[in-house]
Amino acid sequence: MKYKQGNYLILSKKTLAKEIYDLTILCPEVAEVAKAGQFVNVKADGFMLRRPISICSIDKEKGTIRIIFEVRGEGTKVMSQLAEGGMIDIVAPLGGRAFKLEQYETAVIIGGGIGNPPMLAVAEKFGENGTVISGYRNAAAVILQEDFAATGAETILCTDDGSAGKKGFVTDALKEVLQSKKPDVIYACGPNVMLRRIVEIAKENGIPCQVSLEERMGCGVGACLVCACRTIRNGEEYYAHVCKDGPVFSAEEVLFDE
Repeated sequence: MKYKQGNYLILSKKTLAKEIYDLTILCPEVAEVAKAGQFVNVKADGFMLRRPISICSIDKEKGTIRIIFEVRGEGTKVMSQLAEGGMIDIVAPLGGRAFKLEQYETAVIIGGGIGNPPMLAVAEKFGENGTVISGYRNAAAVILQEDFAATGAETILCTDDGSAGKKGFVTDALKEVLQSKKPDVIYACGPNVMLRRIVEIAKENGIPCQVSLEERMGCGVGACLVCACRTIRNGEEYYAHVCKDGPVFSAEEVLFDE
């Protein structure tokens, strides 16, 4: 896993929703090698452990990456105080396995909540050959809809309470989509309960599926062994580590807890 550590310029900072922030970072050497599905580890001043944040999109020509994060604790609260024009200390790109994109022509791309940002880079690859299904709690939490639409992909918005888009879960929308077309692959990132059901639907329809897992991390490079997850390897249960062995796994590999 090849990665860089350094202080990089924050070109822009936006607030997308309550406590959700969007940073574009100038880091040409990172953008050059970064792939959809990888992440960065951000230093929050005053905290020993870095915070892992998915890469939302990559612009290799401009030498930038974009990250979006939600304030969920004191560390991300400190990160939210980073300013446009200031510097950010990151280790990146991390993740031993990114999304495998090249061998497929059509895709359904699914995100749940803060699992939506890493799916933008996937949507940018497939364009009009992609269908994006985004799920959120309610209208106040909805982000990135214009960005997904700008890729040329068909976009379907779902909210739990029906305050925006369709009322219901992304899995309901997925089943509706599969009634009319069968994509080459399904990609997903979000809560494990959502991913488990998506994997089941993909298997029922004979469609390859890749999922990006979210786990608490310490080092981000496979040394501390905090981010263990249950997987199958060579027919036997194996504890993989999301930072080094993932964060992207094929559906057949992952054992979801009931």
